[in-house]
Amino acid sequence: MKKMVQWSSFLYLVLLLLSTTQLANGKWYRNDKKLGFVSFYVDKSGHANFSTIQSAIDFVPSNNKHWVCIYIKAGIYREKVKIPYDKPYIILKGEAKRRTQIIWDDHDSTAQSPTFTSLADNIIVKSIRFVNSYNLFNRNNPRVPAVAAMITGDKSAFYRCGFAGVQDTLWDDQGRHYFKKCTIQGAVDFIFGSGQSIYEGCAIQAIGDGYITAQGRTNLNDANGFVFKGCNVFGKGVSYLGRPWRGFSRVLFYQSNFSNIIHPQGWDAWNFFDHEEQITFAEYGNYGPGADTTKRVRWAKKLSQQTLNLLTSMSFIDTENWIQQQPF
Repeated sequence: MKKMVQWSSFLYLVLLLLSTTQLANGKWYRNDKKLGFVSFYVDKSGHANFSTIQSAIDFVPSNNKHWVCIYIKAGIYREKVKIPYDKPYIILKGEAKRRTQIIWDDHDSTAQSPTFTSLADNIIVKSIRFVNSYNLFNRNNPRVPAVAAMITGDKSAFYRCGFAGVQDTLWDDQGRHYFKKCTIQGAVDFIFGSGQSIYEGCAIQAIGDGYITAQGRTNLNDANGFVFKGCNVFGKGVSYLGRPWRGFSRVLFYQSNFSNIIHPQGWDAWNFFDHEEQITFAEYGNYGPGADTTKRVRWAKKLSQQTLNLLTSMSFIDTENWIQQQPF
């Protein structure tokens, strides 16, 4: 009975969308038909299928197995947004990350605070900016964890998105993730978690003294780690490239541009002083005034070419070709 209800809900969704195409951009709609997925629209002014992003997500049937694209018209959406575990195969597409923003200011705890939470597998997000404004817009507020986005589902990809906060901006929690041409802003541990992720061509912007990464690999056999490939690291203040959140933390910066904000030591051992041999913090082929490694900590790793090839290849996160199989 449950499966019948879910399938009926999906058929209803299709019929609803076919009856309301006048609300949508015709070109987008024709492309959707060609690509073979259902789409609908969010516009905060009320001139679309939904006026809030969360209501559109809520409309997608549980245990959905079909790609559903939610187009989000430009605007500032002041709401907390959550994709639950049982709603995979959702595409969120804004009009541009500077024009389509989701903003909230929660800060009670790391788990409570995310403006955007994605728990499901197979999620694609394009051209949206996620902001936790608590201590970003009001610098009088204390510097405490205030997460802009928490990504927990497997096989999640973000293209031309923005993530803005001060402390713990992007919680790359777990699963295989791909970030392409995104902008991530913050000061303290502003990319953290135990994700197995590649950040390619991203802008990493420090907005004050602190630490860029706090990766959470817990043992030598864990596959996870953060790889920054062809990124631009810049901003103001003085930043360490990272410190270990967990004892086997792994981060690689590869062929990226470092401005002069990088602390000469590069890395900090934090709570794992005298256990640095377990940590894999590495740099290779970077350039710019902050890329000089002559004063880096002695325990920074020199990776073999084989390991570099493994970590920087798309196969690090995409052995199943899930990225190539995405409908965009």
